[in-house]
Amino acid sequence: MKILALIGSPRRGGNTDLLVDQILRGCSSRGDGTEKVRLYDVEIEACLDCRRCKRGDHECALADGMREVYPKLDEADVIVFGTPIYWYGPTGKMKLFIDRLRPYIASEKLRGKAGAVVAPSEEGPGCCGPLMEMFRMSFDYLGMEFAGSILARAYEKGEVGEDAEEMNRAYELGRSL
Repeated sequence: MKILALIGSPRRGGNTDLLVDQILRGCSSRGDGTEKVRLYDVEIEACLDCRRCKRGDHECALADGMREVYPKLDEADVIVFGTPIYWYGPTGKMKLFIDRLRPYIASEKLRGKAGAVVAPSEEGPGCCGPLMEMFRMSFDYLGMEFAGSILARAYEKGEVGEDAEEMNRAYELGRSL
């Protein structure tokens, strides 16, 4: 299997990174291929609602960094969406990315793939309801299967690394994907 992790955090080595890395370690322990893409390193323009992606080849009209990410999504069996909580939702970069998944509605190329969510936040799992509802509805719309989540309480850079229980949960989620 091929696992693609998308990091929607601007902080390298932060809580999102640490948890996603643990998931990828769990996947790798089974021999799965893994790849991580930092969305803040990818130029992602806002969807223009031109609807070109609904016709013909189902390709987005925008010529930006998503052209390099789309083939990775096509090849992946499991997609891990990692984002810290910003105002009870994903980071702006993750939201831009999700908006640009529109070609997959018509092409159905994500149908049957599994998706997992990693979301550390200062308030902990209790504040993740709106984010999780957005992901569940998005996965349903795209025909993806919800494969699990890690919703951890963490705020200061890297502090989740000191939480052995959360790190183990992330590793085990990776092994189970």
